[in-house]
Amino acid sequence: MLRGEDAWVVGGAVRDEVLGRDVIDLDIACREPKRASRAYAKRSGGAPFLLSERHGAWRVALAEGRTVDFTPLRDGIEDDLATRDFTINAVARPLAGGGEIDPFSGLDDLRRGVIRAVSPRVFEDDPLRLLRAVRLEDELGFRMDDGTEQLVRDGVGRVRNPAGERILAELERMSQAGYERLEELGLLSPLGGAVDRLRGLGGAPAGMRLVAVFGEGLRRLPVSNELRRYAGVLLRAELPADLSPRAIHRFRRATEPWAIDAARFAGGGGDLTRAIQEARQHDPAEPLLRGDELGLAPGPGIGRWLERIEEERAAGTISTREEALALVRCSASDERS
Repeated sequence: MLRGEDAWVVGGAVRDEVLGRDVIDLDIACREPKRASRAYAKRSGGAPFLLSERHGAWRVALAEGRTVDFTPLRDGIEDDLATRDFTINAVARPLAGGGEIDPFSGLDDLRRGVIRAVSPRVFEDDPLRLLRAVRLEDELGFRMDDGTEQLVRDGVGRVRNPAGERILAELERMSQAGYERLEELGLLSPLGGAVDRLRGLGGAPAGMRLVAVFGEGLRRLPVSNELRRYAGVLLRAELPADLSPRAIHRFRRATEPWAIDAARFAGGGGDLTRAIQEARQHDPAEPLLRGDELGLAPGPGIGRWLERIEEERAAGTISTREEALALVRCSASDERS
């Protein structure tokens, strides 16, 4: 593909290979990214597309979500590496084979487990790196050196500058420890987050961590509509007064399909989780009645009647179509009298 050309594997792919981690995506620095990406796509069966017109970068999308990025190498490889964020990402390996180019001792930092900025300007050049430094600590189990940590603390005022989509992409990958580190460094408060609620949710999934940290403020981030709905359910969830079938039904009606997450977020215990799971196992395949079988005039009342029928069914007071119709007739008669 690029035989005989000035082309290098750079960035996270080299880092992850050295650490023995799975290499998911490749980043190749070369002279002609467009031509190289098209040649690679033809050989691999991938799909090439322009990733950044501003930077002249191309990407080839492969099966199983893997990607190969081709970025322009305008000067020498050492000049390219000098623009990288951290020394552990500033190591290059020639595509044609041979030893690594490591002008900033990134391999040594990999062995020592250290996150170290390539230069004092890395966070000015791209403030997203403030979050990335913490995320790399979190994912790799590394720690920033003192100089880099001080640069992060000095750059706190820039943490809101990147686009919301880029900020969210970093936050979604943070564990609880990562969020706590963000707070320790002063990076979380400017984004509207706090870890107090998260501390009681050890092992929470990524979406729940975001809701716990940002609460209603999550709407300021460009999250998906589904995550917005999920957040709304969790933040409004109220624990049932008891574990009766009726109370569990009402809780589920307000929180499904996220009832178990909502119970956990609201502070419910294992008994509530088990009650929800058991209720799910006994969910009927079909409703007792459809709206057009109620014998009532069309309107919003139809939905309320159907909800009541399902609640009474869950509570065990009715179990047949005939009993459901009798409930409607009796209750409608009482309302008219």
